[in-house]
Amino acid sequence: MNAPFAPPRATIRLAEVANEAAPLNAFLADHPDATPFHRPDWLLAVEQGTANRAMALVAEQGRALTAYLPLSEIHSPLFGRMLASTGFAVGGGLLLSEGADAAPIIHAAERLALSLSCPAIELRGGSLPERSPEWRHRTESHAGFVAPLAGNDEAQLLAIPRKQRAEVRKGLEQPLTVHVGTAADDRAAHYAVYAESVRNLGTPVFPRALFDAVLDRMGPAADILTVRHDGAPVASVLSLYHGGAVMPYWGGGTMAARALRANDRMYFELMRHARQRGCTRFDFGRSKTHSGAWHFKRNWGFTPEPLAYATWTAPGAPLRDADPTSAKHAARIAAWRRLPLSIANRLGPFIARGLG
Repeated sequence: MNAPFAPPRATIRLAEVANEAAPLNAFLADHPDATPFHRPDWLLAVEQGTANRAMALVAEQGRALTAYLPLSEIHSPLFGRMLASTGFAVGGGLLLSEGADAAPIIHAAERLALSLSCPAIELRGGSLPERSPEWRHRTESHAGFVAPLAGNDEAQLLAIPRKQRAEVRKGLEQPLTVHVGTAADDRAAHYAVYAESVRNLGTPVFPRALFDAVLDRMGPAADILTVRHDGAPVASVLSLYHGGAVMPYWGGGTMAARALRANDRMYFELMRHARQRGCTRFDFGRSKTHSGAWHFKRNWGFTPEPLAYATWTAPGAPLRDADPTSAKHAARIAAWRRLPLSIANRLGPFIARGLG
């Protein structure tokens, strides 16, 4: 009598992100929960642009990949060290093949964090570990906003609620020009607008090198749309494309944008551009629940869907608090808003590269 067949035992290891991009991308191509932030190119762009190391844990059974956890090793003098899945992203987290067990790779991530003196892990979506004293789950802090794109411009306008539609129409009537590209002029215009926008919100701007690395590594899966008035950029957004969806990811407007309705024009033009590219969905990204951005996206007719995150804290370590809405940081944010833009742009990247 033949002995029963025993499947090969699963092994877990650290993958070489740069050298194993092909098999990792093949796994992602077939996974329904994959995001742009799982891609090796994203991890490597974060490493190149912020000096936070790209890492990935994988589980294999024989030659088959059964689990994948992309990680960025984040260093911050203000908030401490952590492993993020994924760094500088609103998504990421553990991806499992059908029937795979999350526990072994989660435990491997905990051991890895301790070996790197990282007292925290943050998983932004994906398959979450079981709740425990070390793992805290959040479903109320952030929401995502995704809706289908309409078939043409007029249908897209009619899909927007009446009050917001009126703002978009006003933006369409303004003497504004729109350009999409990734050339040096596009990048410079976007960074200038984005830096001013986040300074006004009290947030340090990310390094210019991060945006350049994302555009270079993501290739046709990323571009910049900029709205100009009298030749000056007033609104600009760097967007990502994945799985038939466009995601306006890093965007903002100058002080002049509000009167011109340039931000409203920008998002409508991006819907138009994405449809021409063959996209079928508009992913407005995540926002803090009940924040100004949360309400803005609802005004466009998008329905908030709670996002699930999980955070691990090493035994005996304090909880990591990098939440910009935390009362602990309110004074810092208020002070940052008052900084001259030139100073904010000089200091911001040194701080922001550790925010993760």
